[in-house]
Amino acid sequence: MNRTEREVSDYKRIVDILKRCNTIRIAFRGNEYPYVVPVSFGVNQIGDTLFLYFHGAKSGLKINEIKRYAKVCFEGDIFYKVEEWAHGITTRYESVIGFGDIELVGEDEKITGLKSICTHYDRPDYPIGRCRGLEMTDVYKITVKSITGKTNLPIH
Repeated sequence: MNRTEREVSDYKRIVDILKRCNTIRIAFRGNEYPYVVPVSFGVNQIGDTLFLYFHGAKSGLKINEIKRYAKVCFEGDIFYKVEEWAHGITTRYESVIGFGDIELVGEDEKITGLKSICTHYDRPDYPIGRCRGLEMTDVYKITVKSITGKTNLPIH
């Protein structure tokens, strides 16, 4: 990281930033070009291990990429504003970048993953069984292997 003064090194703070992100973007190796897809997600933490869940159709480019190579990079950010300062303009933000292994989860863990997604979007009590197309939806888990954080917020 070039701007070390912007690095977030406290693990709990990095997880806090991640949990406040609305969307994460998952990057796959791709064939000729890399492939990035934004997803809604949920977070589950067991000890110091983070798991990210997202759902999707049972087929498509994202699924093909998961089957081809199960190592991914993900990114999440919170944009606050652009403002003027002594040296020009700057963007105020917090962000995370991480790496992990992705896998399709089984039926038991599928509900856990969907509940974590609902909880992330302030719907912890949503009855998962009411979801249309549940049988046509798969849930995937990223086991986070490393994660870093960065911020450009004013220091008070």
